[in-house]
Amino acid sequence: MHPLTRLPKNNKFKMVKKLAREIMGTASKHTCGWRCLGPLAFHTEAVGDQVTLTQGARCATRAWKTFRNGLVFSNRRVQIGERVRLRVDRCAQHWHGALRLGFTTVQPTRSPLPDLAIPTLTDTPGYWAAPVPEVYSLPGTELQFWVTSGGVVMFKGPEGQKYMLLEGVDVSRPLWALIDVYGQTCAVVLLGSEKKDPFGVRKSCPCPALPPVSPEESCLCISKGRPSPSQGERGPSYPRPLEDVQDPCHSSTDPQRTEGAEPLEDCVVCMSRKACVLLSCGRHYLCGPCASRVRGQFGKCPLCRQTIT
Repeated sequence: MHPLTRLPKNNKFKMVKKLAREIMGTASKHTCGWRCLGPLAFHTEAVGDQVTLTQGARCATRAWKTFRNGLVFSNRRVQIGERVRLRVDRCAQHWHGALRLGFTTVQPTRSPLPDLAIPTLTDTPGYWAAPVPEVYSLPGTELQFWVTSGGVVMFKGPEGQKYMLLEGVDVSRPLWALIDVYGQTCAVVLLGSEKKDPFGVRKSCPCPALPPVSPEESCLCISKGRPSPSQGERGPSYPRPLEDVQDPCHSSTDPQRTEGAEPLEDCVVCMSRKACVLLSCGRHYLCGPCASRVRGQFGKCPLCRQTIT
């Protein structure tokens, strides 16, 4: 006879709920109802060397002095189709690159973490991560990412557009969310998660109100006056203003692409060329041809709506 059959009815129900929480990795108590996805925060033991957790382990802040050692993970397993929501709170635009997002089938532990998700972790079986364009590193930007039943990691920006970050994730095993607070991204806050099903939308536990974003705590030096990266850290390879660009994405004589510099992010429009154009509004997320087309057809930055000169 199964052990549960000998328990009173109420005890059976409690036992099943407890087992369900343990299976989902959310054994901490909450009273949101059976459709709640459980509390979502950062894992308090699997944390990068330069990361500080605050706001009940919902805010991860990387030290200002470096662009690396910013790895964090979810405190519980996430489900297929569960959209993890986060907000960028601080940025330092004198670094190159930005947030990395992904998933892992390796349960986070207290063991020492590498300094980078890409390529250190992604070269290890069981880890998948991809970079988010720098344009989404501005303070106050809210993002979502999730993995589909086909193993594709999707990303949604504040404008509502969906992008495929990567594919090939092993969805046959439990997954934890992976976030690398890298480069220009200095602090992120988890806003919870949600998942659609035939009965509606399931959400994670409600969270206390967060303090507002303060741009004064960020380094917004995208146009000029960028400080040099500190002692031995690799700095950015700067894109050129739109008016100076002829064929920037294929030029072999670009004076600003130095030997050993990290590659630029992909253009968010065509996703096939590099985002090597600095718009007059200070953003750089377009390649030369796409920037010319956007300026000719719209005349304004799609994100901030400032006129492109």
